[in-house]
Amino acid sequence: MKKYVSIDIGGTAIKYGMIDEDGRILTKREMKTEAHRGGPSILAKASAIVEEFKNSEEISGICISTAGMVDTEKGEIFHSAPLIPEYAGTRFKAVLEERFGIPCEVENDVNCAGLAESVSGAAVGSKSTLMLTVGTGIGGCIVLDGRIYHGFSNSACEVGYMRMCGSDFQTLGAASILTKKVAERKSEPVEYWNGYRIFEEAEKGDDICIRAIDEMADILSMGIANICYVLNPETVVLGGGIMAQEDYLKEKIEAAVSRYLIPSVADRTKICFARHRNDAGMLGAFYHFRERQSGERRKAEA
Repeated sequence: MKKYVSIDIGGTAIKYGMIDEDGRILTKREMKTEAHRGGPSILAKASAIVEEFKNSEEISGICISTAGMVDTEKGEIFHSAPLIPEYAGTRFKAVLEERFGIPCEVENDVNCAGLAESVSGAAVGSKSTLMLTVGTGIGGCIVLDGRIYHGFSNSACEVGYMRMCGSDFQTLGAASILTKKVAERKSEPVEYWNGYRIFEEAEKGDDICIRAIDEMADILSMGIANICYVLNPETVVLGGGIMAQEDYLKEKIEAAVSRYLIPSVADRTKICFARHRNDAGMLGAFYHFRERQSGERRKAEA
């Protein structure tokens, strides 16, 4: 049974572990990203993780899911938000393959989440899937017939930058904005609030929290509708920590999306919530690795 190291690099935490060739997560651990220390530090952490497992297991591959825009052919970062200094230019594939002599594949974290949901999650069987992750920002991914659509320059579906209402999608609709909005309206420090508390208070009838959630759901739905007019996906999957509140959000978002979409599109677009949650990055990185490596084998045999 072949085993793979899978590493999911986020802005706050790095989740990592072992996955077998059937896609079963065998072990799962976590460490702080320490994003402020920059790309070289993150590359060193990834290298140490592989070293740790390689000392006790025979490893068949290294699968990486990461924040930032990824050149999947080169396996390196070509653009990153300021959250991680010196991340652009980080050459995961070249460095790790040279050091360990093991194949490595790298993909963007939202793309990995979308692939995970398409292969074994909420969008199984869907011919075209739009994945949105809502957190500090808003990320997007489109999966067509089981394959990620990267666009001409590996920048497809960067929907957080989409212009809306005089601003952009993620500035208006991200979960971080919800927290700031509630704190401001209550004249309290933002540290007093988080998504969990906001939904808890909304359930108790807090008008400010209810209104802020409704506004977030409306902005998200407007963005979803705009993307659907362009891509016309069969399935829309919503992920990110805030989407764990499915029971509260599902009807609100479905109703708002229906207001923004014409009936012929709305009635044929399925909206669902991510199933893999914290495991999505690790699983998607493995699925991406498997697809890339099988493609390389086909080329070699041709």
